[in-house]
Amino acid sequence: MKRMPTLLLRLVGPMQSWGTTSRFDHRDTGKEPSKSGVIGLLAAACGIDRDNWADLEPLTRLAMGVRHDRPGAPKRDYQTAKDIISADRTKIHATAVTTRDYLADAAFLVALEGSDQGLLEGAHSALRNPCWPIGLGRRSYVPSESVWMEGGVQEYPLRAVLETWPWLSTLRKWEEPPESLLVSFESGDDSGSFRMDQPLSSFGERRFGSRYVRSEWIPFPKAASHVAA
Repeated sequence: MKRMPTLLLRLVGPMQSWGTTSRFDHRDTGKEPSKSGVIGLLAAACGIDRDNWADLEPLTRLAMGVRHDRPGAPKRDYQTAKDIISADRTKIHATAVTTRDYLADAAFLVALEGSDQGLLEGAHSALRNPCWPIGLGRRSYVPSESVWMEGGVQEYPLRAVLETWPWLSTLRKWEEPPESLLVSFESGDDSGSFRMDQPLSSFGERRFGSRYVRSEWIPFPKAASHVAA
């Protein structure tokens, strides 16, 4: 059986936002990185233009898994703007209030699996020296640690890597290491949780399809309880 290599990304930062249903004055976030957001991050690192579907499409075919090393705390930010013109340009609103949800202090280990070793190696190299700035769901939410990791392309399937890779976080004085970590996998069928974040076009066109994700708990990697990110 041919092995399926896996690319790893470390997504750690004080603020992250992975919205899939944002509309107008409300910007939502999911509890974990969205596939469209992760692919967008890779596209920025690789220098793939928002209208370039030919180069983006191979990345969208990768299977994705997410491990919640530190789930983060959901927060909400309120912002105001003055003199906002309505969409039909018939009104000017003196003040508009927008809400922006985000995750504070979160750390995720993201795994992307595919058969094209060269594609994963190229993406891994781009993460070390990204063509364009990368953000954790929003441009202003910059990573606090490198998304690139030493040994970030593994010759093992996605699940095996997520079950054994060292914990990204570090213990704080008031914490005990968790007994288990939550992970999410693409189910490959219509079982699990419905997500509408599968890119179907370039980001310029912004068309997204459905995928299904199932979540489960895996044992905490004991040997890595004090490994720094």
